[in-house]
Formats: sequence, structure tokens, C-alpha cells
Amino acid sequence: MIKVISTTARTITFEIVNNNYFFTSEDMDIYVNDNFAFTINKNIFTLANLQPDTTYKIFVKGRSTKIESEEIEVTTYEETAVLNVRDFGAKGDGNTIDTQAIQAAIAACPKNGIVIIPEGVYLITAIFLKSDMTLYLQGGSILLGVKDRSQYPKLPGILKSLDGKQEYALGSWEGVPSKTFASLINGIGIENVNIIGEGIIDGNSDFNTWWFKPKIKKIAWRPRLIFLNRCKNILCEGFSIRNSPSWTIHPLESENLKFININIENPKDSPNTDGINPESCNSVLIAGVKFSVGDDCVAIKSGKLGSSNYMNVPSKNIFIRNCYMKYGHGAVVLGSEMSGGIQNVHVENCLFENTDRGIRIKTRRGRGSTGIIDKIYVKNIRMNKVATPFVINAFYNCDADGHTEYVWSKEKIPVDDRTPSIKYIYFKNVNCTNAQTAAGYIYGLPEKKIEGIYMENIYVHLDEEAKPDYPAMMDFIEPISRYGFYFNNVKYLKLTNVKVENALTDQLITENIDMEEVSLDR
Repeated sequence: MIKVISTTARTITFEIVNNNYFFTSEDMDIYVNDNFAFTINKNIFTLANLQPDTTYKIFVKGRSTKIESEEIEVTTYEETAVLNVRDFGAKGDGNTIDTQAIQAAIAACPKNGIVIIPEGVYLITAIFLKSDMTLYLQGGSILLGVKDRSQYPKLPGILKSLDGKQEYALGSWEGVPSKTFASLINGIGIENVNIIGEGIIDGNSDFNTWWFKPKIKKIAWRPRLIFLNRCKNILCEGFSIRNSPSWTIHPLESENLKFININIENPKDSPNTDGINPESCNSVLIAGVKFSVGDDCVAIKSGKLGSSNYMNVPSKNIFIRNCYMKYGHGAVVLGSEMSGGIQNVHVENCLFENTDRGIRIKTRRGRGSTGIIDKIYVKNIRMNKVATPFVINAFYNCDADGHTEYVWSKEKIPVDDRTPSIKYIYFKNVNCTNAQTAAGYIYGLPEKKIEGIYMENIYVHLDEEAKPDYPAMMDFIEPISRYGFYFNNVKYLKLTNVKVENALTDQLITENIDMEEVSLDR
């Protein structure tokens, strides 16, 4: 079966519904209007270069099995005008700065129009999109970031009304409003926008520019490649994006977002180059995305306690499926900036490979009582060479005060308005091979235990050649290797058909568990 997951005037993206992980089980031939179009090997694929307001008939046929999907009819959307940035003076020669020409085309674009970036290399600083438009990066096009940071505009952290009674947050850095450089592509309060195509967005970052001494603020904090602040109905589809100065795609307090069939690639040693970081966002789909980054592939956040006085907005209703996380610190991560809370997250049919962690939840004292993580569902996941497949860490030692006794103490302290909580987490049908450090490392707060962890049909094979490392970023733990599952400070723990192979310890080690229902496959 195939289903449509996005439609524009020029593209349609489909998802093949099956039990595979990112890739199909065989090559699949795509037919459009009864004619063979191309062959794919991924569960999510895009038809591009279509005509507006046109109906297409599509079906998929297996190359080996000859199994066919049903035929689907889809009509592309209407389009009012086409604006080519070359007509506005853009050179695309890789030497001329084309920011103004592209910005002029965007400014002139009528409602439901499309701005075309044709083949060429377009050197830019920051461009700002507006509502009801499409930015189309045609094949062979590259938006290339200028290396000189002095050329970029800055976004203030907080703006105040004339009477000082109202605040408006604009720039953001690691969960706090702060002065940042504007990103290559910016959306501020816009809606109904598509960023699509087969082209490339390249931040052009290296260790002589944005990645040099990355923890030091130089004029302003490093930009993203795509920054969406208080936006609605945004689609990012089809393109490749690479060499980001910091987080690659950062939606903030936005809703109804789709990130589909894109490729995100940053060097493995590049600092803070997370893939997609939805922060205080509602209704997000991340599907068919391939990640290879220098930090977390997907990191779901909702600000720090100091910023929740005006934000206090949870991230919720987030769906991640048919993605391939090839390198990164964590594949799918929640926190650690989560003071607004994170709820109803679904991760399905994904492939994790060579990441430090698989599913990683990180929080700490000081995130606040509104920092509630709940209803997290993970199923049908395959991991290979992931150091620690499952990590839940309530003692994450980040920030300037991350190594204080208040954060690291394993003793009970009074619960107050600074105490975060982790409620119900569900894992089902997860297969992990060649794990390194531990099958899982789960450590809740003693004064606010994790409410419930449910694991069903979990298999972890530990690599016999594994070398010791830290299972989680918390103080006063030692490097380990080939550890089984470790649980501490959980109210209710239910394990059904869980198996660990090649561990140097017991399959399961538990401390301070109120109730256990355990079925290990021995």
C-alpha cells in the first residue's frame, strides 16, 4: 500500500507502508500515468518537476515479486506565478553575493507563487521567507553560505513593547532567548510555505570559521541553516542540507511541520550540528530523512526553566518514521532543554547505525515541574553499532552548573518547582546488534522516580570487541563495556521477551524499583 504524505504544485511525496526500516525489501518501480518513471529502494519517495493543477496516477510494482500497489490519483496544487531569481539579478556563479536578488524575488512573489533557484552556486548570507510561497531548489542548485560572519544580520534575543509589558522572543540559543546570527533561511511568523527541490543548502562551515572555538560567543551565537520561529504549515522536502554552523534545522514554537525525504550531512566531529531540533513545537512529521551529523540526529526540546516564564510551551504530537540515522551522538533524543515538557512522541520503522546512543532521554534537576516527559512510543527499530541503545538520564551534567551537587546527588532531595519528571515510556520490537557500552542505562531521580517503563520484544547483542566508555553523561560513573540493562529509580518496570547476548554482567540489574514484571529470554 502507498499513501500520500505531502503535495505541492510541483511535487508529491509517497510512503510505502510496510514493516521495513527506511529501505524497501526490494527495488520498486514507480509508474506515473501508466508509464515507467524510475526505480527506488526507499519507503519514502518524491515525484518532482510536476505541473501545477494536474492530476497524476501513480502505482508501485516490486522488481522481483511483481507485487503491485493500488493506483492512486493525486492532483497537484495551483500556482499563481513563477519567479526565477536570475531575472532579479542573481548570478549563481559562486562568487557574487546573491542575497539581495533572491530576497527581491521573495518580496515580489504573490500569494501561492513559486521562487525558482535554477542550477548554479548562489553565495548568500541570510534570506527571509514570507507566507504563502514556495522556494524551489532545482537540481544542480546550491545555496552556499558566506564564510564572513560580519556579513550576516543578527537576531536579538528579546524584544519588548514600548511600555515594557510585553516580550517577543526572536533569536534563540540552546533553549534561551539570545542574540544569534540570522540563519541562511529564516521564517519568522510565516505560514503555508514550502522549501522543496533536489538542490543543496550548504552552510559552508569549517573549523576556521563557525566551528572555531564554538562555545565562545563571537558577536552573536552561531546561526542555524533553517530557522523557523512561530511558523505554521511548513514543508521541507527533497533537498540536501550540509555543513551547518550549529543546529541544522531549528523550528521554535511552530506547528504543522513536515520534514520529508531530505538528506542532512555534517562532519562527525563538527560541534553542535544536530539534524532537526523541534523546540516547543506541535504536530511535526519527520519521515524518510537520512542523518549523518556531529551531534544528535533529532533532538526534541522545549526550552530551559529560565525561558519557560514566557514560553512554557511543550513539544507534542511528534512522529518520526522511516528515517536512517547513520552517525550522531544520539539518534532520537529528548531534552535536555525540556522545561515546557515533551509528550506524545512516536518513533517507528527507523534504522540507527553508528550513533553513540539510540533512544536517549536526558534531563536534570532545575528543568522545572513543567518539564514532564510522557507518552513516548518507540517500536519497530533496528540498531547496529550503537554504543548504548537505550539511555534515560535524569542527572545530565550540562550547563555551567551541571556538575554541582544539586544536579549529581543520588540522594533524595525535596521536590519543588524545579523538579522535572519522566512518566510513561514504551519500547516494542527493537533489535540491536553490535552494541558496545551497555544494552540500556536508565537512571531516574530518587525523589521523582520514572513512572513506568514498558519493554516488549527487545533484543540486544553486545560486541565482543567493545571497549569501555561512559553509558551516560552524568557525574561519578565509571566507563563500562558489554553491560546488560541497568535500571534505577523506576516505579513500575515491565519487561516482556527481553534478551541480551554477550553481556559481561547479568542481563538485568535493578535498584530502587517499586514493582517489576520481568520476562527475560534466557
